[in-house]
Amino acid sequence: MTSFKGDAMGRPLKRLPTVRWGELSDATGSAVELPALLSKLAWAGAGDARDAIEELAGRVCALGFVLAEVTASVIPFLMELAEIPEANCRVEILELVAAINSTRQWADAAAAAAPQYRSSYEEKISWEDSSRAAVEASRGTIESLARDPDPAVAAVARQLLDNLTDRPGRM
Repeated sequence: MTSFKGDAMGRPLKRLPTVRWGELSDATGSAVELPALLSKLAWAGAGDARDAIEELAGRVCALGFVLAEVTASVIPFLMELAEIPEANCRVEILELVAAINSTRQWADAAAAAAPQYRSSYEEKISWEDSSRAAVEASRGTIESLARDPDPAVAAVARQLLDNLTDRPGRM
């Protein structure tokens, strides 16, 4: 089991209770179970952490491209874990954040919809916008991770940073 006691950053995920998880939805319904998945990702051994990131990905970025209402709320916690050198699944965490950042499923669906149906996508498009804004708010962390001693972490972070830098227009 990974232990972060004595870590200079303090105790990971201490802000989990500040989010009203039960009032938010993920791809399966209520997001009330997400704190347990994030905790499992933070504290469990490598195998259980991999299971946790896979389940978490399915709930906040279903099929790798469909975001949920809760997605933006999860990003700060994912980034917090990605910063911890001893954490499991750092590459997978950053890959999930990169997938979230690149998702335009609801905006693309709205653009393809008949004009009378486009307004029905507004809330879901706001989930995408909020999630990209949360990733953008983590730019400093991503920049730091782009210089991480782990070459795999650094590579994914650099790619994510390039996508942030190259993206024109709307977030």
